[in-house]
Amino acid sequence: MTMSALGEPCVLLKLGEVVLKGNNRELFEQRLQANLKAALKDVGVKVDVRQRHGVIALFLPEGTGVEIADAVAERVSHVPGLIWIHRAWKVAKDPSTITKAAIELLADREDVKRGVSFAVRSRRRDKRFPLTSMQLDRSVGGELNDIYGLPVDLKNPELVVSIEVDRDEAFVFTGGLPGQGGLPVGSSGRGLVLMSGGIDSPVAAYRMMRRGMRVDFLHFSGIPFSTSESIYKAYALVRALDKFQGKSRLWVVPFGKAQQSIKASGHERLAIITQRRLMLKTAEEVAHRLRSAALITGDSLGQVASQTLQNITAQDDAVDLPILRPLIGFDKTEIMAEARRIGTLEISELPDEDCCTLLAPRRVELAAKVADLKQIERRMDAEDLAVQLAGSLQEYKLES
Repeated sequence: MTMSALGEPCVLLKLGEVVLKGNNRELFEQRLQANLKAALKDVGVKVDVRQRHGVIALFLPEGTGVEIADAVAERVSHVPGLIWIHRAWKVAKDPSTITKAAIELLADREDVKRGVSFAVRSRRRDKRFPLTSMQLDRSVGGELNDIYGLPVDLKNPELVVSIEVDRDEAFVFTGGLPGQGGLPVGSSGRGLVLMSGGIDSPVAAYRMMRRGMRVDFLHFSGIPFSTSESIYKAYALVRALDKFQGKSRLWVVPFGKAQQSIKASGHERLAIITQRRLMLKTAEEVAHRLRSAALITGDSLGQVASQTLQNITAQDDAVDLPILRPLIGFDKTEIMAEARRIGTLEISELPDEDCCTLLAPRRVELAAKVADLKQIERRMDAEDLAVQLAGSLQEYKLES
């Protein structure tokens, strides 16, 4: 392809829920732009981020190659708040140049050689442009049909040539990458994820990031009665999730001795729920220090014995902070599919010595009573123990 008609490669970003935010829309757009600029630092080129009506255009330095433009598109596809990412070409805003660019865009494509059906879809954001959207569709589509002989299918085309006429330029592109949707990270406050090495909690973290929450990660290690394997696994999971929010932080609490105290309490069937309540109490202490407004877990109703409705209610009683459970209605198949899509499943399936394996009674109470749990906690001085555990907190910084 020659560059004379196609101009320069760029990236067009389509916003989702953000456009529905009414008078608060500008705040969400500003947050999204800040997140995009932070993410684009990973690409290593200076990108000019320009807000348009319902669209964000990313302009690259003159002479930037297609490979860099593709890398930019791939990186921002992980930033919540976007529904589509289009690798486009910026061209001069006149019908002749737009038509030439569309012709060149389809040159040497294998699907075009196979004779796929096509349609041209135009959007004219600048109403001063001399052709209406329908007129531009017909003009460009007619030229493409004459040159390539492709059948036109306006309802279900196999190939769509998109044209968007903006204030200063026009964009021509085909296809695109689906975005994450949701809201920009940081627009919904801060939360603290109780991060195990399993499949569920990383997906729960992602779901809350996608709802605009910036999250920190808290991992309970079985140290000193287990190895550091679970920490390494949690670290790997946080690294995999970091592409969605950036600047993620992993905090670790050595929990082994506390588990021994629970085990020594003599209430085997209540041990798991007692442990969960102590984890939540500790997490609440940590959340106050990190200025997080909610705790996040990967609980799914009825998935395991500790996640019956009665036991979930008993855990909620342990803390004052709200506990968010974004996976509460998901089944395991759905959670695994989401984990595979976001890139955490393979890590979660690696073997490790999770702290929960140190406290695995033969039977777990399915309907724990809060009064019984509080009696155990009084004997353990659970409130003071949670403060002590929070005081042993260690941060594991992600390598840049």
